[in-house]
Amino acid sequence: MIIAIDGPSGAGKSTLGKMLAKKLNLLYLDTGAMYRAVALAVTRAGVPYRDIDRIADIAETADIDLVGEPDAMKVMLDGEDVSVDIRTLDAAQAASVVSTISEVRRIMVEHQRIIGESAPNGCVLEGRDIGSVVFPNADIKFFLTAKPEARARRRHTEDQTLAEINERDERDVSREDSPLTIAGDAVVIDTSELDLTEVFEQMLGKINERRASAAKNLT
Repeated sequence: MIIAIDGPSGAGKSTLGKMLAKKLNLLYLDTGAMYRAVALAVTRAGVPYRDIDRIADIAETADIDLVGEPDAMKVMLDGEDVSVDIRTLDAAQAASVVSTISEVRRIMVEHQRIIGESAPNGCVLEGRDIGSVVFPNADIKFFLTAKPEARARRRHTEDQTLAEINERDERDVSREDSPLTIAGDAVVIDTSELDLTEVFEQMLGKINERRASAAKNLT
């Protein structure tokens, strides 16, 4: 089973993706963490954002891996645990810029497909273009959204302000390659006024409905 979770920053994708992966015994793949790792590698190499060729080379050659259980996952960059380093505000802003580069997205999408397709039991992937680009034929797609004010409150650990949230939203929806969009067959959930348990139960209910429907079609 491939479960796609898309949505803007702060909508709850990561937390809920981990919860679903743990509950359903599926691989969890945080694609945003992968872009942050690329951005960190670019920053460390001192490559300016205008040098697209060098950035694409870094994305192509960087050894990025996600290891461990969903709720204790480590992000590895060339053998180094960068789980903490990629969660800073600077890393988030750098990733938002680097992820708009078409060459980088094509490289990362291919990498994500390989990981998702090779998962033994299936995979929960979360990001901004999973259901629309990475896995358009996913078994079920979710789009989690929330009001910018609610998302800014949730991202206080990264000190993201409302203005920064809005700026990132603008970059995500307006980029030329794989913009943030709602897949036509996605289940849309506004998490603004819901707690995690309520959203989780809604998502799990939809997954079970889809499973039951698939099983019925096989009989």
